[in-house]
Amino acid sequence: MPCRLEVPDGLMFGKWKYVSIYLYPIYVLEQPSQPEILHQADFLETEKLKMLGECVVRDSYPEGNVTWYKNGRVLQPVEEVVVINLRKVENRSTGLFTMTSSLQYMPTKEDANAKFTCIVTYYGPSGQKTVQSEPVVFDVHYPTEKVTIRVLSQSSTIKEGDNVTLKCSGNGNPPPQEFLFYIPVSPFLLSLCSEIFCIIPLSNTAITDSLTPSGEVTKQIGEALPVSCTISSSRNATVFWIKDNTRMKTSPSFSSLQYQDAGNYICETTLQEVEGLKKRKTLKLIVEGKPQIKMTKKTNTNKMSKTVVCHVEGFPKPAVQWTVTGSGSLINKTEETKYVNGKFSSKIIIAPEENVTLTCIAENQLERTVTSLNVSAISIPEYDEPEDRNDDNSEKVNDQAKLIVGIVVGLLLVALVAGVVYWLYVKKSKTASKHVDKDLGNIEENKKLEENNHKSET
Repeated sequence: MPCRLEVPDGLMFGKWKYVSIYLYPIYVLEQPSQPEILHQADFLETEKLKMLGECVVRDSYPEGNVTWYKNGRVLQPVEEVVVINLRKVENRSTGLFTMTSSLQYMPTKEDANAKFTCIVTYYGPSGQKTVQSEPVVFDVHYPTEKVTIRVLSQSSTIKEGDNVTLKCSGNGNPPPQEFLFYIPVSPFLLSLCSEIFCIIPLSNTAITDSLTPSGEVTKQIGEALPVSCTISSSRNATVFWIKDNTRMKTSPSFSSLQYQDAGNYICETTLQEVEGLKKRKTLKLIVEGKPQIKMTKKTNTNKMSKTVVCHVEGFPKPAVQWTVTGSGSLINKTEETKYVNGKFSSKIIIAPEENVTLTCIAENQLERTVTSLNVSAISIPEYDEPEDRNDDNSEKVNDQAKLIVGIVVGLLLVALVAGVVYWLYVKKSKTASKHVDKDLGNIEENKKLEENNHKSET
């Protein structure tokens, strides 16, 4: 009550009003600016990891996610091939975010006309939206792999004393600017030229190789992919394969592709007798698959909560979302395991007071998959499904099952053989018994005949 309160005459009490002011934060969603690809590389080189550029998105609230695309397909991080780093900076005065995503990329020859874009995904009043940058194309430099030589002459018939021009060209980018001239029958060096007219020296020490398929290849999981690396060399050559910088023990063979088969393969050929002479052919294998889901549940040891796990397979990596069926509310508090060989899992811990149905949604660029699971209240006992075993345990279980089946089949075969042997033995015994009875009957008859003959004589 205020200290100085004037009470009108005739009244014993006065009255006053207490006013309190509450402050509520208001969040305003801000659409980000169109992404821009800045600090673009002047050119890219094959077999070299180089900074392609930075995708900058400004004035966004809340912060969005930036994704790189090549020819409309998502670029997934691949060690020493695709390296993506994202930085988010908040402007303290405005509260808006600026996102910067840098892309380091190792191109192939096929990327010469590839279009690179970046897309920012953000949440607006009506839901999730995207904004795309302008596409950019980079000049890809690659070494000369094939050299051709042509004879340029005004006459179709060349005779001694005629002047002819030999045109030599390579298929590299940029085109080769210098060539060495040799007389084919001698090591004499004629000149060093800056134009593409030359004679290519021939050597008896050479390697040619061919990889089928080569470059970037995208296949679906479960498909077959024959791979062959053919070489032709003037001397003894050694061929070996490298996958993701690790030397392989055997040549790759894919009868049914799995996610772990994806990677960068190199077929390298070397001549043992010539140091430093080698050829390389590369294959970038991408294994895609639609999302596959399996949900499991179990009661935790404290009996006060349950763990529900959504096991997901697929490539590109699916985005996972949890919802409660009926209410449609989203569950944001989840835990995800590391994404390895196209597999990962998303886990939630709940303590339901009543029966609920949880839905796990997994979506990538190929398909959207939805699976639901009924979970009983904590107070109701139910069968708890075990979580997925890992691949090693599955293989062990399969091996044990095969062993058990083999033992059962073996025992059945042994029993069958024993039955046949016993049947043959019984049959043989009966036949022998009949012969013995017949012989005994003949002996008795002979004795009776002899006795009758003896009586007659008497």
